[in-house]
Amino acid sequence: MVITTILISTTCHTNVANINVSMFPAILVFGDSTIDTGNNNYIKTIIRANFPPYGCNFPGHNATGRFSNGKLIPDFIASLMGIKDTVPPFLDPHLSDSDILTGVCFASAGSGYDNLTDRATSTLSVSKQADMLRSYVARLSQIVGEEKAASIVSEALVIVSSGTNDFNLNLYDTPSPRQKLGVDGYQSFILSSVHNFVQELYDIGCRRIMVLGLPPVGCLPIQMTMAMQKQNERKCIDKQNSDSQEFNQKLNKSLTDIQSNLTGSVIFYGDIYGTLFDMATNPQRYGIKETTRGCCGTGEMELSYLCNALTRTCRDPNQFLFWDDIHPSQAAYIVVSLSLVEQILHVLS
Repeated sequence: MVITTILISTTCHTNVANINVSMFPAILVFGDSTIDTGNNNYIKTIIRANFPPYGCNFPGHNATGRFSNGKLIPDFIASLMGIKDTVPPFLDPHLSDSDILTGVCFASAGSGYDNLTDRATSTLSVSKQADMLRSYVARLSQIVGEEKAASIVSEALVIVSSGTNDFNLNLYDTPSPRQKLGVDGYQSFILSSVHNFVQELYDIGCRRIMVLGLPPVGCLPIQMTMAMQKQNERKCIDKQNSDSQEFNQKLNKSLTDIQSNLTGSVIFYGDIYGTLFDMATNPQRYGIKETTRGCCGTGEMELSYLCNALTRTCRDPNQFLFWDDIHPSQAAYIVVSLSLVEQILHVLS
């Protein structure tokens, strides 16, 4: 058992969270910008965040490619689980053997379960991320041998977080051939892709897999902007939130069904909707003052290169639910991470 201390660096103060938990040998991360710790730095895409003011509260104030002002969910969970302080991107050419032993991130900002999403953003599909996992296993085997490598992968905590880009790009915000499917049809399409991806991870050797559901998509600042809401009337979009809840319920059931067919697996749903929605609707509980705009710029349309070194930012990101027009602030991510750790321990302890 280990006791891990997490320090949240901000412009004003430091929060400390202590949790006593068992250790996983490694953490393996797949998905989109909510958990991409920097892979997009190494591919040809405009979906990047490796420049200020991104990372202004990250240790060393470094813009690492994380789409927030500081650490992300996998970093906090890895810390809380006693694995490591931060989770490096697999495409980092300077990865050490130690990095490989304790796990890496394969996620790619802008990606989704739908190939149309990846084509639109020139990012790494979940299929490509699975291929990266195969390369990881090969390198891990060179370090510790095939048997030990298989053991590490099977006992690792695997986190998958994707889907928001799929619904925003292909259903809500831009013209797409997927719109003919309707909400229910597109949800079924994405659930099929989730099933295929989880099966692929299992075939490679993963056994402990947590798949995160959708956030309250209608509460993302970008969605309020796309809905042409007036500045003084910005609020969550109920229909998109109810769609997210419906999808999450289907995902939860689907993962239970998938696990029943995969011997020796623990595959489970990770809820982020509840925590983020509570933060959006009861911000005073968390010391948050702004929930409808991001900290960067106007907070209504700034993302990636539109949130840059010349863009003004808020004085205290801790008081903002969102950092840019899509991504939560570090302060929000630590609350979500603590909730996810409780869920992990409930299922796996």
